Amino acid sequence: MLISPPRPPPKGEIFTFFSPPLEGAGGRKYTLNELRLLIFEHLQIIAKNYVSIHLKKNKKIKNKFFIKLTNWEYWPMEVANIPLIFIWLWFAIRARKLFFFSAVNPVIETGGMWGESKYNILKRIPANHLPKTIFVKKGSKLKWIKNRIKELNLNYPVIAKPDIGERGTLVSKIKNEEELMGYFEANKIDFLIQEFISLPVELAVMHHRFPDQKNGQVTSICIKETLKVTGDGKSTVLELMEKDTRASFQVERFKKEFSELLKKVPRPQQTIELEPIGNHCRGTMFLNGNKYIDEKLNAVFNRVAGQMDNIYYGRFDMKCQSIEDLKNGKGFMVMEYNGIGAEPAHIYDPSYPFFKKYKDIYSHWKIIFQIYNVQKKRGVKAMSIQEAIVRARAYLNYQKSLKK
Repeated sequence: MLISPPRPPPKGEIFTFFSPPLEGAGGRKYTLNELRLLIFEHLQIIAKNYVSIHLKKNKKIKNKFFIKLTNWEYWPMEVANIPLIFIWLWFAIRARKLFFFSAVNPVIETGGMWGESKYNILKRIPANHLPKTIFVKKGSKLKWIKNRIKELNLNYPVIAKPDIGERGTLVSKIKNEEELMGYFEANKIDFLIQEFISLPVELAVMHHRFPDQKNGQVTSICIKETLKVTGDGKSTVLELMEKDTRASFQVERFKKEFSELLKKVPRPQQTIELEPIGNHCRGTMFLNGNKYIDEKLNAVFNRVAGQMDNIYYGRFDMKCQSIEDLKNGKGFMVMEYNGIGAEPAHIYDPSYPFFKKYKDIYSHWKIIFQIYNVQKKRGVKAMSIQEAIVRARAYLNYQKSLKK
């Protein structure tokens, strides 16, 4: 029987739900939200059971529709974000300003919702927590880039990525000068060359503070586990990827970009990191690390964020030696900082309950709304509709240019 015994209902609005005969006679009382959660969880179990049976019948299933359907983290962005549109509109109505969020981080274009310059933001982060970074303006000469690399004593590998971009688009790990030349020739845009940080723990940490307060709070920690496979001494990397659900979604990309790697046969228990870029769309698993939030961690990010003038809400994408070292303020490096458009990435943990995902999104937008109210009293103006249209058009045209 799929339906498990429910938890005792909390105080509040209740109604009666009658269990199937196998569960015993009589009525049971639930809150409205509890019943919704119960129904969804059981529908999800039914779907997953169906997928499991179907996969056993057809191990090389070509259509991964059912896997994506039953795992929120794989839903298309335009589908997963439908509730977010209503959340945004709800707070926009209350703010009486459609693009109220842009006033939260006034020194970041659109507040960090779209089209913002990564380099503009990086310049505002304390230098001791930044990797060495070169801003390459469109039209720069390759010789100038090579000279800058020497001046900064940058060693390969390095990371190359667009100055404006999201979700890992055109982010590459460059292993040598030849690959750098290839990236330079292929991408006629402003881009960054950044020192590759090899620290073992990668995190995404949400932090905010109110403009009229000295200290803020960490509200989300996501622990990133990059895509890896472990060898058995017999299977090729391709075969190992096809056996792993998460890795299997990356197979077609790897056939185009890393075909030689797919032919290798790892030794027994040998772990190979397939993708060093910690983006979800590249196969990285996001795990909920909120249990590590405490006053020590808050104090560390209060010190860092307190030096970032006119930036009050966003997410640090970073690496450290360990979470304990991070809490002690030791040796962590920030590769990127994302503003309003950043999500509390812990919600992508596969085990995180569905309704809690949107509850957490709502609570973070509530924080954005509250910061806006403070900014409004201080005379900070939000983007007008006309300005938003201009910026949106420019960003859409830029995105189209990346695909050419």
